[in-house]
Amino acid sequence: MLCAGHNQAGAQQVAVKTNVLMWAGMTPNLGFEIVTGEHTSVDLGAFGHYRPYGLNSKIIGLQPEFRYWFNGRPMIREFIGVGALMTIYDINWKDNVYNGDAVGLGLTAGYVFSLGKRWNLELSGSFGLMYFYQKQYHINDNYDDYFVDEAVKTNAQGYKMFPVDLGVTFTYIIK
Repeated sequence: MLCAGHNQAGAQQVAVKTNVLMWAGMTPNLGFEIVTGEHTSVDLGAFGHYRPYGLNSKIIGLQPEFRYWFNGRPMIREFIGVGALMTIYDINWKDNVYNGDAVGLGLTAGYVFSLGKRWNLELSGSFGLMYFYQKQYHINDNYDDYFVDEAVKTNAQGYKMFPVDLGVTFTYIIK
C-alpha cells in the first residue's frame, strides 16, 4: 500500500461476512470488508432472494459502505459509517404489486465483538433516505394494457425515510 509518498509494510486486512438477519428472511447475502487505513475500512455487500417463504417477491441489491473505527484498529469495537443501498425489486404484497428500483443513503453505527483470532460478530444499524421509482398497481389491474407500442412506464416515485441496513453479521478475517 502506498501512503504519503512512501511504501508502508504490512498485510492488508480482508474479511468475508454474512448477515444472519437477512438469512432469517431467506435472503442470501455475502459481503467483503477491506481495511483502508488505521481508522477506516470499506465494506461491500450483495444480497438477493427469490420467493422467500413462498411470497411472490424478487430482490437483488448492493450495499457499499465506508466505515470509521474509533479505537484505531479497524474491524473491532465501535464504528460509524456512511452507507448506500441500490436495489431492484418485484414484490406482490397483499393485493398490490411493487416493481421498480430504489437507491438510498444512510448513516450507520455498530459494534464488533471479537470471537477469536479470525471470527467477529458485528451488530449494526443504518437509517437513511431512500428514493424509489416503481410501477405500483392493484394485482387485478391489467397495468400493461395502458401502454401500447412503448415501454411500460413507472407511475410512482418518491422519497422515504428507511432503515437502510440492520445487521447481526458474522465475519471471517481472511488475512
